[in-house]
Amino acid sequence: MVAQGAALDLLGIGNAIVDVLGSATDAWVAERGMVKGSMALIDTARAEVISAELGEAIVTGGGSAANTCVAAASLGARVGFLGKVAADALGRAFAADMEKVGVRFPTPALTGGAPTARSFILVHPDGQRTMNTYLGACVSFGEEDVDAAEVESAAITYLEGYLFDPPAAQAAFRKAAAIAHAAGRQVSMTLSDPFCVGRHRDAFRAFIAADCDILFANEAEALSLFETNDLDVAIRGLSGMAGLVALTRSEHGSLVIAGPQVVEVKAVPTTVIDTTGAGDAYAAGFLAAHARGLPAAECGRWGSVAAAEAISHFGARPQTDLRTLIAA
Repeated sequence: MVAQGAALDLLGIGNAIVDVLGSATDAWVAERGMVKGSMALIDTARAEVISAELGEAIVTGGGSAANTCVAAASLGARVGFLGKVAADALGRAFAADMEKVGVRFPTPALTGGAPTARSFILVHPDGQRTMNTYLGACVSFGEEDVDAAEVESAAITYLEGYLFDPPAAQAAFRKAAAIAHAAGRQVSMTLSDPFCVGRHRDAFRAFIAADCDILFANEAEALSLFETNDLDVAIRGLSGMAGLVALTRSEHGSLVIAGPQVVEVKAVPTTVIDTTGAGDAYAAGFLAAHARGLPAAECGRWGSVAAAEAISHFGARPQTDLRTLIAA
């Protein structure tokens, strides 16, 4: 049961990133040594090369947990976000974007360090995306940026696996989880990408077992977490780690796992334009419903509706009123 009396339904903690979206063919991606459908971390020089070669692009606020927060706010949830931007033009634009959609963003900007992060999202003709991310100021997020009052005020604190790379961020995760649980709140986490799982498998499993109440993973991430090709093995493993698990499976819908109980949730049919942010949107719908105390199957339905809207257009942020879609 979600804690009562919380000022926020959801507090996201993750990378504060500006998304740069462009179209790319499979050949264009392969020629540049990228792996289709993957996410790679890049340095400043690589970011400049991709920016110069990409051509026309759409620039918008982004970041996985930030996208979840924006979509949850559009569903009527009371939402905050903690993440690090620089005191530069992109950082100010990111902060203004969050404020515009009603998401609290109290984290102080970084001064005198790396610039605001950006992610180059290359959308293929089949809707798949290949991501190249320059983390910039994101890597400076640490324990001192975990606002205890914000965490204590949130029914659910949602942690982004992409942020887990720097040791300072891992310490921030543990601090946030300790504050949340001491206040009687819940902690949620997304594994974010098989790339992340491969880098942090043991640390992820330890954190989930000790500190995670609600876990989000897609099929590839779950298989990687348990180093298996057998989904049933992964499901059994997940059921013993977190109290509630949402396992997304693209067009096959999702599975909501609560201990030995597994609830199947159908995908919502749609035309796939861009899969960017599908998992983020699913988490937003699921957590917005969970914060209202709705049953697991209904939480999964909200997630599926939000995910279907996200993949029906370019960009990860909602372009259609999600509350209307949920009601329909």
